[in-house]
Amino acid sequence: MTPATTVNAQPARVRVNVEWQPREGSSTELNVIGAHVEEALARTEKFIDDALLSEVKSVRIIHGYGTGQLRRAIAEFLRTHPFVSNFAPAPDNQGGGGVTVVELKE
Repeated sequence: MTPATTVNAQPARVRVNVEWQPREGSSTELNVIGAHVEEALARTEKFIDDALLSEVKSVRIIHGYGTGQLRRAIAEFLRTHPFVSNFAPAPDNQGGGGVTVVELKE
């Protein structure tokens, strides 16, 4: 008979260190002029997500004047977004009602 061998197997430990780096090409402005509402909202959502990852605190969404559909749809989206602290039209000398300035939560 051979003696029983006991193996004290412990799981290997792996250590991972993740550091966030600013995304290359990140911008503080998004131009959705000419886009359909659904496309503009999808692009706005991705833009806000990218801004949050880049730790940007304020962004501008350029939607133009037109019929006002984009402005209203984007405002409704921003009103319910959990990481938007405030939004308002840009000052007149920076686009006025054709641009929405968005302040993001920290």
